[in-house]
This record gives sequence, structure tokens and C-alpha cells, in this order.
Amino acid sequence: MCARSRWRWSFSLRAVGNSLKFRAIFISDVHLGTRGCKADFLLDFLKHTESDKLYLIGDIFDGWRLKKGWFWLQSHNDVVQKILRKARKGTEVVYVPGNHDEFARDYIGFEFGRIKVRREAIHKDAGGRRYLVMHGDECDGVMIYAKWLAVLGDTAYVAALTLNTWLNALRRVCGLRYWSLSKYLKHKVKNAVQFISNYEAAMACLARERGLDGVICGHIHHAEIKDIDGVRYCNDGDWVESCTALVEHFDGRFEIIAWAELRGLVPGETAPLALPAPVAGRAAEPTARTPLEAFHKAKECAYSSSPTPGTPRSTASSAP
Repeated sequence: MCARSRWRWSFSLRAVGNSLKFRAIFISDVHLGTRGCKADFLLDFLKHTESDKLYLIGDIFDGWRLKKGWFWLQSHNDVVQKILRKARKGTEVVYVPGNHDEFARDYIGFEFGRIKVRREAIHKDAGGRRYLVMHGDECDGVMIYAKWLAVLGDTAYVAALTLNTWLNALRRVCGLRYWSLSKYLKHKVKNAVQFISNYEAAMACLARERGLDGVICGHIHHAEIKDIDGVRYCNDGDWVESCTALVEHFDGRFEIIAWAELRGLVPGETAPLALPAPVAGRAAEPTARTPLEAFHKAKECAYSSSPTPGTPRSTASSAP
């Protein structure tokens, strides 16, 4: 587990000349078609990353909101086009629909633009461990037994996101940093915390019953990597609040990338920090660092010399 950041980074890094490369990338809960979707942030992520496999684990589109009223920006189109382009260029793209884009479940087994639509998938990591890949609404008791309550809760969630937008507009005027109201409520309300814990345990149990080593999911907008009774539980978060993705490195390590924090992206602002690049002429190290690891190292050095207390958070990592 990693510490949470309370401060924005004040140092700059040189632009990277090539993309960050991973064995696999997992993203979910983008909610294209809603005002809360951070499509610009996701597009920035897709432009600066490459992978052998790309898993879209549900709620990529928000059919619930689109049915109530059409909202679709050019940036939403750009995200779809970028994913299609990756598929054309050889990335294996697997789309596992969720509850908000359940309309796509009518097309399970089909392929569109070289994107495979599947009810679920099995991902084998570099070490041979097998992971169940699914959205996760199948283990949400509210979705199973009281879908109307889930729809009502979605309306309340959208209201909280709208209030969050206005609140942070006021905070920017006052010179204060970005702060997520909905994320705060999710982590402070006792019932919400218990729901997350129950959900994680249910997903791990499902993987265990199928004889698998772990599970990779989304649905609850809470990025996490942890072991639950011998089963590896991974949640890739969302692109509404956290702007997180789960990645597998080529050595089999899994890591949560908080892209908005890594790039210094803040809603309402458009100047990202540059990505890290290897330093020319540096002597070879015993273990070569990836650009992302070099970024973490530079961040630690910046904090070690800073008089301002606080521990930054950009990722949570886990060794296999």
C-alpha cells in the first residue's frame, strides 16, 4: 500500500521521447457520455502508453445517462478513435461490458474493429498466474437484488459530482487545490467503507472458487491491489474521479497508475507535467529502471529536499 499525496509536485521533468510500455493495461469506469468523464485525461494516458494487451473492464460508456439525455464531446470521440487505432496497430483489445454499458452484452462473442467483446476474460501474467477479468457488478448485491436502488444511487452520485465541480471552481478562485467531495464521502461514510470491503471479499471468493490466482475488476471506483486469503485482488479504479489504471509490467509486477497525479492534471487546468525520460550519458545501473520508476525516484528526491512535509502518491505497486 502507498501513502496518499496531499501536495502537488513543484518540480518539472523532461518530456519523454517514447511511450511508457507495459505488458497489459486495464481500465474501466470511464463513463463516456457523462459530464463527469475525464476523457481528456484518459486520452493523454492512451497517447503516452503502449501495451501488448488492453482490457476495457466495463462502464466504458454510460448508457444509463445517455438514455436520460444526450451528452457527447469531441474528446469522447477521440478516446474511442484512439482505442480503435491501438487495435488496428496490433494491441489485443478485450472489452468486457459492465452494468452502465450492459447494452453491449448483447454482442458477447463478436468483434468490432478488432476489439473482442467478452462477458469475462482470463488473463495470464508473466509468471503464469491466472486472473479472472470482469467488471464486478455480478458481486454487487444492490445490482443483483435492487437495481432500482442502484439507479437511484447513480443519480445521487451524479449530483455529488456536479456539486464537486462548482465547489472546486470556487476553491480555484480562492487559490486552493483540487479536492474531491465524492471521494471524501466514499471513504468517510461507514456504510460505504463496509460495502467496499464486502465487495472485495466477494470478488476474491469468486476467483478462488474458480481455481484462479486472482481477480481484476472495476465497478466501485476504488483502485486497490491487495491479497485476500491467498487471492490477489486488483481494482483499476475509474476515470471520473481518480483517473487510475492498472498495469502489468513485463516482469509480472502489477501497479496502479494515478495518471492525473503523475501528470499534474487538475480539472479546469490544461498544463501537464512532462513525463520522465532516461538521462543521456548516465552510467548503467545494476537493474535498469523503467521511465515510470525513474519518475518515482525523482519524486522521492524532490521530497527529501523539500521543507514542506507530506508523502506523495502516484501509484500503488505490488510484486507478484
